[in-house]
Amino acid sequence: MVENKERIALYTVIKLKIIELIKTGKYKADDQLPTEIEFCEKYNVSRTTVRLALQQLELEGFVKKIQGKGTFVSSEKIQTPITQKIQSFSEQMKGRNAESKVIEFELIPADEAIAHILNIEENDPVIKLVRIRFAEKEPLQYHTSYIPWKIAPGLSKEECTGSGSLFELLNTKYNVDISEGIESIELTLTDEAVSNYLNVPLNSPAFLSESKTFDKKNNIIEYAQIITRGDRTKFMIKQTY
Repeated sequence: MVENKERIALYTVIKLKIIELIKTGKYKADDQLPTEIEFCEKYNVSRTTVRLALQQLELEGFVKKIQGKGTFVSSEKIQTPITQKIQSFSEQMKGRNAESKVIEFELIPADEAIAHILNIEENDPVIKLVRIRFAEKEPLQYHTSYIPWKIAPGLSKEECTGSGSLFELLNTKYNVDISEGIESIELTLTDEAVSNYLNVPLNSPAFLSESKTFDKKNNIIEYAQIITRGDRTKFMIKQTY
């Protein structure tokens, strides 16, 4: 019987034991885990306890369930650096195969909220660009951008598809001198649409980033909302003393 001297929920104890086995290499990426019954026998706990532990491990991105096959160890989470320098998605992926698929590209009138954020007049034309960002062909981000039309009047859907940087495109084609950006990150849960695009269960934990990017004249050139899978991402900060 698993000892639980600190009176932590028993499924949490089992979860932590499995995490330790993954981190020490006993179970490696893509290895199939023992069945629920085998875990029950190994730790002398109920099947409900094991099931709760595995559900938590799946939510936290340590394991993945494949229908009809079993539970497998997930690949290592993608480390995304938090830096003072504005980076493209490809730069953040550090050499991983990164690409974008445009799922929405339209010219819309700015509503009151978007007009206020972009510091433009209500009903001014705005490019709404929604992309799915992939890393190693796996959907990782649901990225929505709002760009004042006057910033990039000839921007096309085709130019925003693939592995190229939107900011580099704005700089080279539209002479936009990007200066700085402000970004906030908080926790969120995926809704039905985002869950379908990112291939995760409804209400999966995720990171919501909101950013404003400015040019050298302090004009806002883009407002973005980015939902990143919590099960496949961890943010890294380099600190100095």
